[in-house]
Parts: sequence; C-alpha cells; structure tokens
Amino acid sequence: MTGERKGYIDSYYTATANNHSPYPQLAQDIRCDVCIIGGGYSGLSTALHLAKKGLQVVLLEAERVGWGASGRNGGHVGTGQRKGQQELESMLGKDRAKTLWQYSLEAVQTVEGLINDYNIACDLKTGNAHVTTKAKEADDYKQSVEHMQRVYGYEQIRYLDKDELSELFGNDKFQAGEINEGGRHLHPLNFALGLAQAAQQEGVKIYEYSRVNSYSKASPCKINTEQATVTADHMVVACNGYLEKLEPKVAGKIMPINNFMLATEPLPEDLARKINRDDVSVSDSLFVINYWKLSGDNRLLWGGGENYTRRFPRDIKNFVRQYMLRHYPELKDLRIDYGWGGTLAVTLNRMPHFQRLENNCYVIQGYSGHGVPTSVFAGKVLAEAIAGDAGRFDTFAQIPSPTFPGGTLLRWPGLVAGMLYYSLLDRL
Repeated sequence: MTGERKGYIDSYYTATANNHSPYPQLAQDIRCDVCIIGGGYSGLSTALHLAKKGLQVVLLEAERVGWGASGRNGGHVGTGQRKGQQELESMLGKDRAKTLWQYSLEAVQTVEGLINDYNIACDLKTGNAHVTTKAKEADDYKQSVEHMQRVYGYEQIRYLDKDELSELFGNDKFQAGEINEGGRHLHPLNFALGLAQAAQQEGVKIYEYSRVNSYSKASPCKINTEQATVTADHMVVACNGYLEKLEPKVAGKIMPINNFMLATEPLPEDLARKINRDDVSVSDSLFVINYWKLSGDNRLLWGGGENYTRRFPRDIKNFVRQYMLRHYPELKDLRIDYGWGGTLAVTLNRMPHFQRLENNCYVIQGYSGHGVPTSVFAGKVLAEAIAGDAGRFDTFAQIPSPTFPGGTLLRWPGLVAGMLYYSLLDRL
C-alpha cells in the first residue's frame, strides 16, 4: 500500500454517517468486465448501473468510498447544468440545450429513485433557492424564471421578491431570487455509502485502500495497484479532483480547487425556521458562491470560500464563519462544531467532461460544483455506453471541453488570477 491509511476526515457528515462495514483491500489479481477507478458518485453510479445490466464490475478506491468530494459537499441536488439554460442555448443551440435540460431533470429523478429503491437514509429534502444581494440582478432573475416557464414549460420554479425572501430566510439583504421545487438536497456521505451498499448488493466488488498506480489501455486493460492487478475488458477513470498525474491526457481539462464548509451547533426550532422557513437548500449569486442548508438535526451547514493550493486553511471553522456572518451577522454567537474542506474539479467552460480515452476506456469528470446529480447521471449514461448504447454519452462527449491554457503547468496561476479578479468584484 502506498501512503498512510487516512480514513474519513473529521466533518459533520462523518460524525453522522450511517453504520457501514469497510470494504477489503485488493490482495490478489482479478478478472472482470469493467474496472472502475474511483469510489465517488461517478464510480459508484457507473458500477451500480453496469451491475444491474449483468456485467461483472470491480471498483478500486484509493481511500474509502465517498472519501473525496462526494462525502464532503453541500448536498444540493439541483436541476439544470452548471451553466444557465440561456447560456447553453447560445453555446450549443436551443435543441441541444433542451436535451441537456431534460437530462438534468432525469438526473434528479435518478438520485431520488436510487434513494427510494435501495432505502438509502440520507435526509432527502425538497427545494433549492437561489438568491442575490444585488438589486440590479432582479430583472435577470425575473427574465430567467419567465424563460424557463415559457420556453421549457417548467412550472416548478418561481420568482422571489425582496419581501418574500425576507419571510423565507429572515434576511432583508436579499433583493431577488428564485425557488425551484424540482430540486432536492441530502446528506452527501450517507448517499455515497448507500450507493456503495446498493452496488455491492447488485454484485459489484469494491476494494478500498487500493490506489491505482498505473494502467495499460490495451484490450484487455491492465489496472495495477501496489498489491495486485485487475484485468478488464473496459476501464473507467472517475477520479475527478483527485486525478493528479494518473491520466496526463485529460489532466489539463480540469482544475482542482478546494472549497470549505462548517456545521454549527443544532439551532433552536424558532431560529431554524426564521432563517430557513421551508427547509430548502440555498445558494447566492457571487462568483465564489455561498451555499447553505439545514441538516437533519437543525444545524446550519454553510459552504463558503475557496483556495487553489494543496493546503487547506489552518482554521477552517473561522475561515468559513466570516462568509456566514456577511449574510447573517446575528449568528455570531453560534458555536461552530465542525469545519472541513474538499477538492472538486472545475472545467474551463464549467460543463462536465466526458471522453473516450480509447474504444474501451472512458473518463468522466469536471462537474464544477454541480456534482451530485450530474455525476450520478454520468455514471448512468456511461453504463449505457459500455453496454452498447452510447447515444447519451456522446451527447456530452461532443460538448467542447477546452484544455486550460498552459495545461497542468500554467492552469493554476491563470485560474488564481481570474478567481482573484472575480472575488474582488464580489466584494465590491
């Protein structure tokens, strides 16, 4: 084994994880139809959907299933893509934008369907809100909601004015927003653990602490860990923000960034209802967004702040707390019980990156902060492709996915400069 066994990080999600047994480490050579590298949502969903189609699947995870961003994120399960529909219409045309919209609705339905089918206890709740503190953005929100209702026939979204936002979130800073009853939110680590149990139930062989050091893309593929080798007809690379140098061919398509969260002490019921009357998930319109929701036990879970190095802030609790207090200064006396961070992957155009590395080798990555529904759906359509129907996979694979200027060498300073610029605009 390479490196130390780390286990799960200290977070609210780890502290409230459902009981689960660890999976074994790969100890001997094995043969299968499909080998998947990565035990986050992408890998778990691909494995589960392939197993349901009757294929023999092996999944290799370097740490624990759900150890990365899949077990650390905000738990928002939104409709749409990371880009707005009107942006997609300009970028891809109305027909393709409408196709992607329908896929996004199916993505949310797929998440909810898996939770129901496999009885995954993960605090599933309804509703996503998006808000702004900038009065000049109100017309944009109105126009966007009207566009979704008129062009897409989507009636589960509506505009929120300042007065209603004050009633919903106890905050007179919010100037405009929208509420989407088609969205969901959940406990992300328990969802990941539930997917792993469902995959194992369907016959997937899962191995933890089985870091892949190298592979060959020949037919069959050879996937090598320090302990043993998997031989497979097909291979899937589903490492996302933790890809590092494993696949240089696509590493320059993504930029790993770190995002951070906190969990407060449990809130009194009256305070919980004051700041989130209808128990929905919320995000704002800043470039470096804030996102928040209530946990199953009425804690405020707040995500805010990013950095772009290999190091996390020394004091994550206070690093994130400053973002929370900008919206809710009255919460200054709340105790912060947990603070943690995770690494996600963004693409240059903020659209997910699907690619065939070879005819029998695939990569799915780059969900850019929209990972819960998109990665689960990515696994579903990749399973379709491996089983012989690549139509929906190709719809995503044909979306242009530019490489960061300078590739992996120069993407970091370029992105940091851009992020600092937009962060300055946020503050102004």
